[in-house]
Amino acid sequence: MQDASRHQVAVVGGGPAGLMAAEVLARGGARVTVYERMPSVGRKLLLAGRGGLNLTHSEALEALLARYGDAEVRLRPAIEAFAPAALRAWCEGLGQATFVGSSGRVFPQAMKASPLLRAWLGRLGAQRVAFAFRHHWRGWDDTGRLLFTTPQGDVAVASDCVVLALGGASWPRLGSDGGWVEPLAKGGIGIAPLRPANCAFVVDWSDVFRNRFEGQPLKRIGLSFAGVGVRGEALVTRTGIEGGGIYALSGVLRDAIAASGQATLQIDLRPDLTLAELQRRLGAPRGKQSLSTFLRKAVKLSPAAIGLLREADAAAPASDVAALAARIKAVPIRLVGVAPIARAISSAGGVAFDEVDAHFMLRRRPGTFVAGEMLDWEAPTGGYLLQAAFATGAAAGHGVLRWLAHVPEQ
Repeated sequence: MQDASRHQVAVVGGGPAGLMAAEVLARGGARVTVYERMPSVGRKLLLAGRGGLNLTHSEALEALLARYGDAEVRLRPAIEAFAPAALRAWCEGLGQATFVGSSGRVFPQAMKASPLLRAWLGRLGAQRVAFAFRHHWRGWDDTGRLLFTTPQGDVAVASDCVVLALGGASWPRLGSDGGWVEPLAKGGIGIAPLRPANCAFVVDWSDVFRNRFEGQPLKRIGLSFAGVGVRGEALVTRTGIEGGGIYALSGVLRDAIAASGQATLQIDLRPDLTLAELQRRLGAPRGKQSLSTFLRKAVKLSPAAIGLLREADAAAPASDVAALAARIKAVPIRLVGVAPIARAISSAGGVAFDEVDAHFMLRRRPGTFVAGEMLDWEAPTGGYLLQAAFATGAAAGHGVLRWLAHVPEQ
């Protein structure tokens, strides 16, 4: 067995997965260089921090693991090894206390990413992790060296092991553009097509609705499709609809649109009221009130919710109380497209799990490991994305150390 300090390891990608792999490797004694195509690391992490930096979730581990769908069995060992409690302890070790919000989501006390990232980079610097910026990975040369395009020209880098953590294809201006697909595919590595996840959808709004309600929220609603229901919020956009409730169903909605060109989402505008209670309230005398005023007062619908109700069925007679109540409980919204992947919160698809071993090493390229959103998994927002990125980064780092410990002496 060899001493890890004898080896140079390249980590390609400076997001959460890559930085976590670098930390594990440096702590294990390896000499680590992180190669990043942007002028700085952690740019998407900083963007996520604008909304509070949802690090993980406090729900029971089995419930959390179920959020990863078909990928759960392959992600389970990594997440069990670096579970939410371990992630919170890691943050505390960087001087960043965490707390559990009312929804069960976990955030740093600072509610932003910059203090955490600064402390993390300080620790990595103390561990002598090196950084090479503006290095755009292009694949390998004939001798197995990593090829990068830099402002100074193309360079080739030799390393004893590699961790690829280049992200998916959402928000490419922050560094993850999916450009890694081509060099891996050329090597015969199976890759599921990259698709938008936690994304917005296209709706053919009328001009009247679009112009009046663009940017308006739909709060405390229920959303359902194909037997799957969630509670959450949504936001009317000029081209369609997005928001937390939409993101939770984005996978099944996206796949339905891919199969048939459209999907009809059902929105319950008052999920806290039963159909019978709605009918009772709607059956009260309306007097001289307009329908909008009556709906606002009787069932507490917002102007945007009333507008959505009319948009979905402008011809429905207001005098039919039973039909109106049923429509409020299930407003049909026809989705006709998926917003571009460049604006999605995350992406689905990536390196097939059959292409990696239990330690996330590529079977076709021994000594090369893959972590984070490059792998073929997806999860809803709520802390699950970062949890898996951190956990697979740590697992890949440990996988490299294990590999190096058993590589024969040269």
